[in-house]
Amino acid sequence: MAANHHPSAPNPDDPTVVLRWNYDPRSVALARAELRKTLADWGLTPLEDPATLILSELLTNAQRHGRVPGREIETRFSLLPAPGPTGIRLEVHDASPHDPHVRTPSPDDCEGRGLFLVNLLATHWGITPRNGPGKLLWAECIHPLPPSTPAS
Repeated sequence: MAANHHPSAPNPDDPTVVLRWNYDPRSVALARAELRKTLADWGLTPLEDPATLILSELLTNAQRHGRVPGREIETRFSLLPAPGPTGIRLEVHDASPHDPHVRTPSPDDCEGRGLFLVNLLATHWGITPRNGPGKLLWAECIHPLPPSTPAS
């Protein structure tokens, strides 16, 4: 079964991209590609590495632990509003009522690094209940330089 995604294009009036994904493992790679395109459209390519890794971890976690038959996973990419810092908010919505927990993996652990990495890379992140079943995990990545400051 192919990944199921329904993009809504970013625009200045509603700077949010909403996509839905089934549980096909290819969905993670497709979601990263959509995020890279969105970051380029919004002039936020310096955030590509941390944002795509965060999205990968949150979406993989939802696929492994948030599976509910008949439900898809939703992702949202939102441009953080001005006049605040330039950045992006990533959300992953799943229908599972179980919250994930940050673990501190040992060097020999093969799993358990997802939220540990999110905690290291995101400026802010959290877990929020949502209307209906499940939860949403969110993370914000802030551009390190104000838009008018040239990189040195």
